[in-house]
Amino acid sequence: MSTIGDVAKRAGVSAMTVSRVINNSGYISQETRERVEQAIAELGYVPNALARSLRFKQTKTLALVLTDITNPFFTTIARGVEDTASEQGFSVIFCNTDESKDDESEYLNVLVQKQVDGVLLVPAASSPASVAFLHERGVPFVVLDRRIPGVSVDTVRCDTDQGAYQLVCHLLDLGHRRIAILSGPAAVTTAADRVSGYRRALAEAGIREEAVYYGGFTVEGGYQMARQALAVTPRPTALFAANNFIAIGALRALHEAGLRVPEDMSVVAFDDLPPAFVIAPFLTVVGQPAYDMGCQATLLLLDRLAGKGDGEPQEIILPTELIVRRSSAPPCDPTP
Repeated sequence: MSTIGDVAKRAGVSAMTVSRVINNSGYISQETRERVEQAIAELGYVPNALARSLRFKQTKTLALVLTDITNPFFTTIARGVEDTASEQGFSVIFCNTDESKDDESEYLNVLVQKQVDGVLLVPAASSPASVAFLHERGVPFVVLDRRIPGVSVDTVRCDTDQGAYQLVCHLLDLGHRRIAILSGPAAVTTAADRVSGYRRALAEAGIREEAVYYGGFTVEGGYQMARQALAVTPRPTALFAANNFIAIGALRALHEAGLRVPEDMSVVAFDDLPPAFVIAPFLTVVGQPAYDMGCQATLLLLDRLAGKGDGEPQEIILPTELIVRRSSAPPCDPTP
């Protein structure tokens, strides 16, 4: 493996001159720069990134900590993060916590040891422990998708309360009065916000009866919650799935029960599925600009690393979009 000394010898310059060319620092004539670059290419010399990071106190590495990398919503966020970071010369380490606070804590410990420059975090719970850990160690971070109540930190998320409200209002406009929401864990703010929007829409319509089911943001969670909702008499005429995976599980439960969508049961969901996953889009959804969320969170973090801004925590709230498709229709049983 070639060294900086080998490059210097081949180019007929000092090691310091080679270092200046590599780091683009100090004056170097164009002729000398070309000789050094040619020597680097001929020898296949690769600068020691770790040594450079220690010298300049920066590793040019960000970390994205997600709760479920298999969910297309989070993979789209990840793509936005990676594209934006790459444009600025940063690499991204991806971590998946499976909604586990313990796994999240372990990952953050490792990332701090690896001296990442900053962290983009989708917290597994509403606890401030993780952000306190990063703050105490001086690691810049941005919270993505979810809120951490009572803590003022840089955050990029969507207005999920309003999105849920729009979905339920759509069902109410169709004539539904018995609407069940299949939510994620109660301790997660996105689940709480969607239940809040659901309740607000029902209250404005003068409907006191609620049907709230809490489970995982997973296909199995959706399946089990839908089965519980179907066991109630009278059963709901519509199901509101709090994310796309819950919706898939709910559709499986409805299929097993011999119920057609939307003829026997309307289904709406939070989060759309990318076109690559669905040949003919069917679900009525509230879509979130996941790619843009990843881009904006990364730009905010990079601004913090560059010392830009007034230092006050920012909360960027992006709008959602109601997309009406074939899975929602007037109830077959309009009886209140």
